[in-house]
Amino acid sequence: MRVRRDVEEPVRPRSDQVIGREELLGRARGQLSGGGSLLLHGPPGIGKSTVLRAITAEYAESARTVLRCSATESESHLPFLALVDLLGLVADEVADTLPAPQQAALEAALTGRAESSLHQDGLALRLAVLSVLRALAAKGPVLLVADDLQWLDAPSAELLAFAARRLGGMPVRMLGAVRTGTEPKEQEHDPYLRAYPPETLALRLSPLSRPQVSELLTARGYTGLRRSTLRDIHHTSGGNPLFALELGRALAESPTPPRPGEPLPVPTSLRALVLSRLELLSAEARQTLLVASAGARPTQSLLESAGRADAEAEIALAASLGLVAAQGPDGHGPDGQEGAVRFAHPLVSAALYAQATPQERRAAHAALSTAASEPIERARHLALATTGTDEQVAERLSEAAALARDRGAPSVAAQLGLLAARHTPADSRVGADERRLRSAEDALTSGEIDLAREVARDVLERAVDPAVRVRAWMVVIDSAGQAMADVEAVFPQALADADEDPRLLALVRYQLAWRALLVEGAMGKGREEAARAARLAATAGDRSTELLALSFQAQMETLMGHPEAPATLEKALAEPQDLRVAVDHNGAGATRFRWLIMSDQLTDARVSITRLLGEVRRRGIVESEVHFLRGLAETELRAGHCGRALDLAHESLRLARDTGIGEAAGNMFTSLAEAAGGDVHRALVLAGDAVRRAEDDGDLIYLSRALGALGHAQLVAGDAVGTVRSLRRARESEQRLGISDPARGRWHGDLAEALVLVGEPAEAQDVITATREHAVRLRRASVLAVLDRAEALVKAATGQHEAAERQLTSAQDRLAQLGYGLEEARAAFALARLRAERSGRGSYDEAARLFRRCRAMPWLRQLDAVAAADSAPASSVSPGVSAPTAPESVLPHLDRLASTERQVAALVLEGATNREIAARLFISVKTVEATLTRVYRKLGIRSRVDIVRLAAGRHRGD
Repeated sequence: MRVRRDVEEPVRPRSDQVIGREELLGRARGQLSGGGSLLLHGPPGIGKSTVLRAITAEYAESARTVLRCSATESESHLPFLALVDLLGLVADEVADTLPAPQQAALEAALTGRAESSLHQDGLALRLAVLSVLRALAAKGPVLLVADDLQWLDAPSAELLAFAARRLGGMPVRMLGAVRTGTEPKEQEHDPYLRAYPPETLALRLSPLSRPQVSELLTARGYTGLRRSTLRDIHHTSGGNPLFALELGRALAESPTPPRPGEPLPVPTSLRALVLSRLELLSAEARQTLLVASAGARPTQSLLESAGRADAEAEIALAASLGLVAAQGPDGHGPDGQEGAVRFAHPLVSAALYAQATPQERRAAHAALSTAASEPIERARHLALATTGTDEQVAERLSEAAALARDRGAPSVAAQLGLLAARHTPADSRVGADERRLRSAEDALTSGEIDLAREVARDVLERAVDPAVRVRAWMVVIDSAGQAMADVEAVFPQALADADEDPRLLALVRYQLAWRALLVEGAMGKGREEAARAARLAATAGDRSTELLALSFQAQMETLMGHPEAPATLEKALAEPQDLRVAVDHNGAGATRFRWLIMSDQLTDARVSITRLLGEVRRRGIVESEVHFLRGLAETELRAGHCGRALDLAHESLRLARDTGIGEAAGNMFTSLAEAAGGDVHRALVLAGDAVRRAEDDGDLIYLSRALGALGHAQLVAGDAVGTVRSLRRARESEQRLGISDPARGRWHGDLAEALVLVGEPAEAQDVITATREHAVRLRRASVLAVLDRAEALVKAATGQHEAAERQLTSAQDRLAQLGYGLEEARAAFALARLRAERSGRGSYDEAARLFRRCRAMPWLRQLDAVAAADSAPASSVSPGVSAPTAPESVLPHLDRLASTERQVAALVLEGATNREIAARLFISVKTVEATLTRVYRKLGIRSRVDIVRLAAGRHRGD
């Protein structure tokens, strides 16, 4: 076999190495596995050729013949060039099977030795191409790959189109890629589909997300970038992989990386790519665009106020050249803002700004500093228009930073604070280091951890004031997060700077309390350090630190089952309160939430955490948002709302990964949510990663939680031996830490159940007895009910079937009363299995109904397996688990619903009314009704009942 490979590729990307295209590759595989063809489309640099090469590499081995062509703009006028690339090396293999007229026409087209054209050779050449492809396909599968179809010469395109329409039933798959516009347009790729077989799947490549851009840059060696820089790269590139890599390369080659708030360096290659039409504008029009690029939200009226008198005409001309997005007929921009000016791509704005001289940039900012109506914008432009130090400018920037902070934009406040420090004179009333330090604290609040650490270290290199130095040390420690072992050397230096000052000592002692917990695993020592910090802070009149220390003390006492926990929590909640501390994830509000959820007060816990989440979102406190999203997810999971819990857990994990805050904890809890309502394999991977991260960070607190999540996932996956191994480690870890409250990890029932499964009922009973003692003392009703469920399994294993059945029935009823939906369903499942074992046949209807109400898909799959093992026909499991009566074509599409639509559908599955759904999701009843209408339309169904049928069908793989 001879294979046409006109482009030698030293590195052929595999599909598992392509970043951010998992869903697209999945759809592509489905199309190609069925013998279909595929057309990729999207703007320049979006990764079409990379994905095309990866798919080709994956499917080339299954083809006998691979035909390739890759057109270029400079050669697009040469007739039959693509045909030569495709068939030049393989035509001889089958030429003798062609009729003489077809041979002659094809030879003329491929060699150019005689004049040939579609007009002259007509049908003979068309039939020759079709015959060659048919002859090759008769010998084995053919894969035809064409890149950059937009440059395909017209005759070759027409010949391919003729053949493609007539290859039905032949083993010929066609893969192609074509450049379309930056903005998605309806059917823009349609003309190119004419060169492909009918029913070809067209897939548009979308921009990469911020985490995907970060992964791409890391994979190409551009590491060590600040998260704020990664955010800027993502914004400027618009998620375009090529643009992002070029920006990363420019940063790597730049001797002086941009300071926070400064634009990224845009390499000349990208400037030429996006500004090729700039020379068609006048100098005045280019200046108008420069002013627009310097503004945060430019409008025509703003440009006119900044002295650009002909802004309307100049923007219209720029729109006609594709530099800015055109306005609608109503005079509104693409974002709906009247007179808004939006560049066709963020890179256009960045390239315009990068190409300007420093003097031109300062002139643009000076014009905007008087034209802008927003005080924060005016201050920013004034700073960027000013060189050197200026106390008045620094003061205005500090005021703007305070305003941004109050508005819940700490990231903006951090950038403004750094600008203020840059313009602060040496003899200023407020020093530059004080302003830098405040900006570092704002950066912490906004989740820009690396920026905060960098600024704090910069302050420590110069500062001599003990108060400034201790605050800077606190930022360094806080930026370490759970990996507090990494900053061990900081504590002696911070204590030395604090000296005997009670206010400064309180700050350091509070951090030492966390160190005792996270690094030493000494919960009692942590409690003592927190109490000491609270006393010092009270002496110094530092209420904020006192409240944080009391909250930490109360949290430790709660986990330890200490009798003083309620009294300490009451002190932490007493007035006067510091509003910022009150909503902090380490404050009294969060501690109270933890108390509520451990005390089985799920409704109050949901109200509490929802209020906290709303407040930190309003204030822009990202680290607390990560924690509170996870807290709300935990509340929903306890209540058996598995779909909602899974969505919230994923949202929290995305934010954690995006900011670098608490990713290990995010993996741990998302594993629990996946095991309850998602995919068990993902649960195992996430939990295993959480264990490794906790071990690497030396984080003993989250290690026990991660082991609990891993053990639970192993139990759901059917690995009882693995469960016992993981949860024995969790038990040993918590015993060393001094944690006695079983409501903290809630792994005890899983360990007992797994011990029964591996033939260790005596050890299981020991676990139950020891845990029950603490649960009774602390009044943990749900833990006691779960322990009873596990104890019933011990009794069943020792032949006490009637007692076991009574205990399971009681446990199920109590869990239902407490509102623990998933645990109730698990009790019903255990009861059904017990009855089936006793009678040889049993009904799983009740357990299936409860699992379905919870959307506990992994448990439903486990139930199906058990029912099948009991030789029960599928229809006997549950009417809702049998094959659905809804149209078969709509069964796989529940996951294609938008986020709100999925949440509404999930609550419908739980049996909630429209009014209950509205209350749960904080939307109106009318919005619920409208959302359900969209759900019905998208899924091709007519009622709530059909939603249940669809979901039931999905979990069985129908």
